[in-house]
Order: sequence, then structure tokens, then C-alpha cells
Amino acid sequence: MKKMLAILVAVTLCLGMAAIAEETYSVGVCQLVQHPALDAATQGFQDALTEKLGEAVSFDVQNASGDSNTCSTIVNGFVSDNVDLIMANATPALQAAVAATGDIPILGTSVTDYATALDIEDMGEATGINVSGTSDLATLEDQAAMLNELFPDAVKVGILYCSAEPNSQFQADAIRVYLEALGYTCSDYTFADSNDVASVAQSACDGSDVLYIPTDNTAASCTEAIRNVVEPAGTPVIAGEEGICKGCGVATLTISYYDLGYATGEMAYEVLVNGADVSVMPIQKAPKLVKEYNAELCELLGVEIPEDYVAIAE
Repeated sequence: MKKMLAILVAVTLCLGMAAIAEETYSVGVCQLVQHPALDAATQGFQDALTEKLGEAVSFDVQNASGDSNTCSTIVNGFVSDNVDLIMANATPALQAAVAATGDIPILGTSVTDYATALDIEDMGEATGINVSGTSDLATLEDQAAMLNELFPDAVKVGILYCSAEPNSQFQADAIRVYLEALGYTCSDYTFADSNDVASVAQSACDGSDVLYIPTDNTAASCTEAIRNVVEPAGTPVIAGEEGICKGCGVATLTISYYDLGYATGEMAYEVLVNGADVSVMPIQKAPKLVKEYNAELCELLGVEIPEDYVAIAE
């Protein structure tokens, strides 16, 4: 009898262990548009979860090609598939995910300000809904100080961004306060989409001594068009992140989007495996900031860079 009981216990334990081993998780990833910063964030997210879960996690990664409506189609598909978690890469993807489900945990990344993106007043460290994630906001006061360090004699700063991106508007409004406190006159130059980037950039160059471009997804996907305007105009650009700076800027105070995505993946592990309540998880920020410069454009435009800046790799 004791032998039979021992066998039954052993079988039960084996079955339990097999059930644990066989537990898998499905994750839907909606990325707004393909460009280096967002690509790096998605890769970091996948790497973090894969390192922890191996083949126990599967990803459905879809790209919306810059279209908010496509974001909605993608995340509605994730909801229909009843995925275990949605990762929304960039603000429009996050907004689409929140509109699609109030039940499935959502983690955002490459989102500047969650309160602005989700229209939550008096938000604390957490959203209070089925959303958390990571913010790509570098300190705007420090970015303004960088612009002042490099261009102390400039008078007019043009802030160039996409009017369809709420987080770009948030950054523009915030940095304007710091720039004006430093004595600059600031003007907004906004484009609705990629079709009018070049013409608006030309207007910005005509009316400005230096431009500031925040972490703007449309701008990030149109850096070649912007560079084709700012380089012949001789107008330097301070960028909110490395990808934009590499494409058309002279300097940036940037984060690692790979590290940001990786941190988001670690949060996803806590939600999926350890049952963390996403609604009370504090929004996390980038672990470190780096001063970087675009050596080629700095040389072309005659911009002198202090020694504590790091050249962006070619």
C-alpha cells in the first residue's frame, strides 16, 4: 500500500512538473513604424523574454507602417487571438491597444509621457489601468542645456515635429519653457505627416538659427528628407534621440532604445510568470543618458563639440 501511494505521489509530481514545463505564453507586439530606435526596442524586448523563457514564449510581431488605423487592426487581432500580453511600441500603438482591451495586460515602450498619451489627469507613477511600460523621455531641461552649450549665440530656435503625435507636442511645450528661460525665441514648425516634412523643414530653416526635433516617430522615419533641407541651409539640428541625430542632427542627449525594450521585457516576465499587477507597476525610465554627436554633419556645418560627447557609430 505504501509503495502504491509513493508511486501515485511520484506520478502526480511528474504530471505537475510537466504542466509547469509545458506552460507557454503568447505575446503580441505592435510597432508603429520601422526605424532604428523602435526596431532596437522591439529586439531588446524579445531578447529579455527569450533569455528568461526560451521556447515557452512566442511572439507575433507586426508593424503598422506608420498608420494609426493599422495599429488598431493589429491589436484587435491580438485581442481576438487572446494573447497573454500586448507590447505596444510607440504612442499610437499604445493608444490603439488601450482602445482595444481593458483586460489583457499592455506594456508600452518608446512612449514619452503616459499621462499625455492616455489622457490621464494627475497620474502618479502607475496608470491605474491595464497599462505600464517604459518611457523614452530624456530630461528636456538637459537637452535645452545641451543646445545652449553648443549654440550659445543663437537667437531663434525652431521646434520641428509631427502635429499628429501627442508626445511630440508634450516635448515641444516642455522644452520651450527651458529654452525661453535661457533667452531663446522659440517657434513651432509642425508637419501633419511625411508628405509635408520637407516643406515645413525648409520654413523652419528659413526662420531659425538652430532646430530642435523631439523623439518623434514621423521625423525619425524621414531623416533623409530633413537632412536634404538642413544641410544645404546650414542649419544645425539638436535631436531628441540617436536615430534622428544620426540621420540629420549634430548632437543628442539620448538613451539606448535596446536597453529600454529590454527593461520592458523584464517587466513582461514579472507580469506573465510572477503575476505582477500591471496597473500598479510604475512607469520605468531609461537607465542612463549619453551625449552623442554626428561627426560628419558637425564637420560639414562647422560645429565644435566638447570632449565629453561620444561620436555616433557609423
